[in-house]
Amino acid sequence: MQSTHESAAPSASTVTSELERQLQARDKTIDVLKRRIRQQGATNEASPFALLEQNISLNNVITRKTRELEAERQELQRALTELRSTQSQLLQAQKMESIGQLAAGIAHEINTPTQYVADNMDFIDKATGSLMSLLEETLKVLAAAHDGPPDAGLIASADALLKRTRLDYLRRQIPDALSQSKEGLAHIARIVSAMKAFSHPSRGEKEAVDVHELIDTTITVARSEWKYVAELETFFDDDLPQLPCQRDLIAQAILNLVVNAAHAVSDTLTQGEREKGRIEVSARRAGAQHIDICVTDDGAGMPDAVRERMYEPFFTTKPVGKGTGQGLSIVYSTVVDTHQGEILCESAPGEGTRFTMRLPLSDSAA
Repeated sequence: MQSTHESAAPSASTVTSELERQLQARDKTIDVLKRRIRQQGATNEASPFALLEQNISLNNVITRKTRELEAERQELQRALTELRSTQSQLLQAQKMESIGQLAAGIAHEINTPTQYVADNMDFIDKATGSLMSLLEETLKVLAAAHDGPPDAGLIASADALLKRTRLDYLRRQIPDALSQSKEGLAHIARIVSAMKAFSHPSRGEKEAVDVHELIDTTITVARSEWKYVAELETFFDDDLPQLPCQRDLIAQAILNLVVNAAHAVSDTLTQGEREKGRIEVSARRAGAQHIDICVTDDGAGMPDAVRERMYEPFFTTKPVGKGTGQGLSIVYSTVVDTHQGEILCESAPGEGTRFTMRLPLSDSAA
């Protein structure tokens, strides 16, 4: 039993060898840790030359990135400039398209007064000829009267000419013809002036605008669209301040809303029910910082499905040839994007529609 116990116990040499192995392993671990510490120290205590190299490398990276960013900035600036130019060209094209669509009606608006001015001028020309003939006969009678009693035949000739001339009729008609002609020429002048003001570009700059005059000018340009289908009324607050805006953009927006209102009313006119609808254009203060320009019609109104998409470019419910789907999209872009305002819509089927452009009186009010 004793010999068995002794064989199971480790010998002293074996224990010593194991302890030496463990010590060596410990020493190796300590050496590895020391090397790591030295390496970290060497890294943290880099030489001035190494630091200079790092700084130069970092500066090169910063310089390269700065050049790349500047190149990107210039490219973005060029793209922005081109975009603004394109937007300006598109707006001008839209204005010319609007004028083109209104051309036939505008031509009629100008042709009607031109025709009766021409007719009145023809009448006045003939009346002037008759009056000049009567004047000559009268002068003959007066000349003869200076030498004594005029010849009875001369007086009879003058009297017959007076009856043929219908002097009383000319006395009544000539003033009316002149008044109508003046009114017609003034109407033509208003149309031409409105067209000139409407077409004039603002070059992307805001200016102080008389809202009353702007609306009057625009509805004059659009007159041919609404006068046969609706009675149009305007309402203005007495104390309206001038509105800082891009005149041509706001004029185009008002035109689009008025034309849309006229089309909405036209679609509801049926035989025998009513001859005309009603459109109202108004401008009023909205608090201290805004002006509301409203266009209201008593047309068919819009269902929710149309209202949800009405500002989408190229979306239209009009038949081919009558609408491009750009009108309300331009109104939204003009009011919201360019002038930092709001565009509000109240509409329901069978109840008509009201659009409100709420525009800030200053940039800080946007």
